[in-house]
Amino acid sequence: MLRVFDSPAAIGEYLAEELLGRIERARAAGAHFLLGCPTGRSPRPLYDSLTRKIAAATQDISHVILVMMDEYVTESGGGFQAAPSDAPWSCNHFTQAEMVERWNGGLPGEKRIEQENVWFPDPQDPSAYDDKISDAGGIDFFILASGASDGHVGFNPPGSPRQSRTRIIELPESTRKDNLQTFPAFGSLASVPTHGISVGIATIAAAKEAAMLLWGKGKARSLARIVATSQYDPAWPATVIHECPQARILSDADAATNQ
Repeated sequence: MLRVFDSPAAIGEYLAEELLGRIERARAAGAHFLLGCPTGRSPRPLYDSLTRKIAAATQDISHVILVMMDEYVTESGGGFQAAPSDAPWSCNHFTQAEMVERWNGGLPGEKRIEQENVWFPDPQDPSAYDDKISDAGGIDFFILASGASDGHVGFNPPGSPRQSRTRIIELPESTRKDNLQTFPAFGSLASVPTHGISVGIATIAAAKEAAMLLWGKGKARSLARIVATSQYDPAWPATVIHECPQARILSDADAATNQ
């Protein structure tokens, strides 16, 4: 299940090639391809490689549906609303700037991902996200990353039940500190929202395929925790990778120092 690469870029090149092959096969079969995606630092080498390869091949990605994992939320009128999409630290902003705009940039209009195919969970009706995913046939491939300090995946903190699905989550300080490093635009820990909406552990585990990306010495502890077990451990949510039917763990040499 574990494969170690020389660098984060090598992880990105390898997985981008695999994903684009699956995406093309889905297009040829006349099917959508549901791609579960995180934001943040870990997937950046993959997203960079996808940008280059999509442009070089002028590959049709119009049938791809981006199923985004999570978004920050703020309290409003006794409920929650999604973070402003133009906030530089929002998951929506990352998705548009780091993924959609770059992947679409070298393509003619008919080959681009449409905005209606960029999905986020709705804070007003979290459970509807799982229904929407199921109705579309399920997630074909889930790209996953792990929090360095507490093993969170999406916004699922330690203690998240195996059966959990999309929901509003109070973010522990450990997750908020990780997110402050990911998005320096927050400025301070006090500015990082205290809640988010996220797909659940069961949502992730239902994906047909998945890959966990871990690179850099800061992820060595997380990799060690993940490979130390063969099933989901609520104390380290990134171990959900063991629950996915077709799964792999992709690491660089730095993260695999102790393996």
